[in-house]
Amino acid sequence: MRTLAVVGGGVIGLSVAWRAAESGWDVTIFDPDVGSGASWVAGGMLAPLSEGWPGEDEALAFGAASLARWPEFGRRLQEATGLSVFVAEQILTVALDAADAEDLRTIAAFVGAHGHEVRLLDRAGVRGIEPNLARTVRAGLLAPTESAVDNRLVVEALRRCCALSEVTIRPETVAALTDLDHDRIVLAAGAASARLWPELPVRPVKGEILRLHHRPGAPPPPRHVIRARVHGHPLYLVPRGNGIVVGATQYEAGFDTAVTVAGVRDLIADAEAILPALGEYELAEASAGSRPGTPDNLPLIGSLDERVVAATGHGRNGILGIPLTAEAVVALLDGELLTEVKVADPQRFSTGGMR
Repeated sequence: MRTLAVVGGGVIGLSVAWRAAESGWDVTIFDPDVGSGASWVAGGMLAPLSEGWPGEDEALAFGAASLARWPEFGRRLQEATGLSVFVAEQILTVALDAADAEDLRTIAAFVGAHGHEVRLLDRAGVRGIEPNLARTVRAGLLAPTESAVDNRLVVEALRRCCALSEVTIRPETVAALTDLDHDRIVLAAGAASARLWPELPVRPVKGEILRLHHRPGAPPPPRHVIRARVHGHPLYLVPRGNGIVVGATQYEAGFDTAVTVAGVRDLIADAEAILPALGEYELAEASAGSRPGTPDNLPLIGSLDERVVAATGHGRNGILGIPLTAEAVVALLDGELLTEVKVADPQRFSTGGMR
């Protein structure tokens, strides 16, 4: 049987390992703390349309292709494990001022021109579907096909799928890929991938999030995922069964994952500007992680040499990119290239090959 080493046990590594084991590979994951890191500290939004912007056609196409695979992927997770990972069916992006409202119209025109459905809402339309939002919200953009998942349930479901598929997990740190004697290797170590393949243009981007629990008597969480820009800061509110996830700050801070007072303060202040009743919730958790960023905000999915395949660099869209990345990597291991991931080829950053 062909042997495969997957270096990195976040959601990308776990999903690749599961799908590869299903395809007949003898798979071993190497990670000292599987399911931790950015996979554990995430909002779980599947939002390539509402985050679209003119000029980012390749990012929109990649994200939309993975979004289209999520319903079937989620169904398979639930079928295998009994866990339903979806927490919201639609995403609502709101505007607080005229400039933000104009941006929503720009996004709607851009994604609409690419054949995707979004709907612009006026003030009354926003309040009609989310009456507890601030009265200062003046417009909205509803993406009916977007959704959100509980990232921690996704981690648990993928771990169970790997166990059912007899994937071996070794809680070890890989010092060098040359130490591994497997037939093939998938490098899915997130922000740490460049430590093992220095030519990869991937870097850590710090993000902080808050988890708030609903308290008796407080207004219920929104039914939709709410996205906004407040004082220039991106913000999202993702409903969970017992509350809301609020995120996310974004800093170029290396591998620093300490939660800062300023980060918590800014997130709470921005979130209350959108959902005033948030102050009645319990602050249950504040955490930070290092997302794997790239220069063009597209992931790195492709062959690095005849033995190693990269699956990293998803930035804030790691959860979104799970289904397409796993499918693409398994195809690459069999010598095939999915059209949807050509834009993610790591060689795009090198004229002479990366190694």
